[in-house]
Amino acid sequence: MTIFKKIKHLSSLFHDEVIEIRRHLHKNPELSFVEFKTSEFIQKKLSEYGIDYSAGYVKTGVVAIIEGTQSNGKCIALRADMDALPIQETNNKEYCSLNDGVMHACGHDFHTASLLGVAKILNETRNDWSGTVKLIFQPGEEVLPGGASLMIKKGVLKNPDVDLILGQHVSPELLSGTVGIREGLFMASADELYLTVNGVGGHAAIPQNNINPLKIAAQIISALYDKFDPIDNTIMSLGAINGGALGNIVPESVQIKGTFRAMDEKWRAQAHQEMRKICNTIAQKYGGSCDLDIKIGYPFLKNDYALTTFCKEEAKQILGADSVIDIPKRMTAEDFAFYSHHVPACFYRIGVGFEGESQRKLHNSNFDVEEKSFLTSVELMSALTVSLLLQK
Repeated sequence: MTIFKKIKHLSSLFHDEVIEIRRHLHKNPELSFVEFKTSEFIQKKLSEYGIDYSAGYVKTGVVAIIEGTQSNGKCIALRADMDALPIQETNNKEYCSLNDGVMHACGHDFHTASLLGVAKILNETRNDWSGTVKLIFQPGEEVLPGGASLMIKKGVLKNPDVDLILGQHVSPELLSGTVGIREGLFMASADELYLTVNGVGGHAAIPQNNINPLKIAAQIISALYDKFDPIDNTIMSLGAINGGALGNIVPESVQIKGTFRAMDEKWRAQAHQEMRKICNTIAQKYGGSCDLDIKIGYPFLKNDYALTTFCKEEAKQILGADSVIDIPKRMTAEDFAFYSHHVPACFYRIGVGFEGESQRKLHNSNFDVEEKSFLTSVELMSALTVSLLLQK
């Protein structure tokens, strides 16, 4: 039996166990950077599998190492995130969240369960390949500054030095059994915008005594959309505005929140300056002032072209050409992007959609995955890892 037939066999053999792991994680979700029970569960599983690991990266992160029978000097990292979202689950399944207001609505339970399945397979086949595999179970993907950036600072890509990294994300718009891959630019950077517009409050019927920050905010909002809304590979979107209490009272200030997404770091920095200029110019024109706080988020995610092309062709051999789909760029963001700016990376999307059912949505209270998708995710990541380790 070849190594790849063995991987396929083991993926099927371990399928029920991986589903059981995923359901346990789904029942017991934890928010970003407080995934303590999740971390303990991962460590327990790794110990059961006889895999060496280190814990305590950014408090809850776990890093495991699997060595092939011989060292070829190559180290491949595999990453799964493990935090949940502050969402109340509305599904009616036996494995629904037991934690009020917390839910795995983005599939991180799937990612973690899948990587544990991959770990078990790679550990059981280590006599068939050479090199080193580093398994990264990462906290805090959902909130700034992102667990990836913190783990990199803690040296997760060192000792041994990582040569390349793979990651995956569930995709409900793709049917189970398929995978979506894209070379090059894939996902956008993401910054948070917090704008405070200051004026002079007072009675709305005596406008000459006031400087209305709502009027200034309206002009700023229009100007920002006029400047950034039609630009390719850019999204400036304002999602919240708060100011005032009654119609006959002019407030002292107005708060606006939004997001800015881009796929070019030079343009990203330039756009930040343009936004500040627009806000300050308009506020000063009407006698007010403003403060724009831009919280720098994740960078854009770039898939190494050569690595991703190799993975795409291997995926066609593993799953069949019809199961491998070219997917477009996305303006959503992922902290896996940090890894892609340090080492060659390939981040792909695993189809978890249900045949004949309306599409579930990420970050939604009824999100769920077709669990037979583990047959694809576990086999593919295991086989890609071995293919890359065997690559000359």
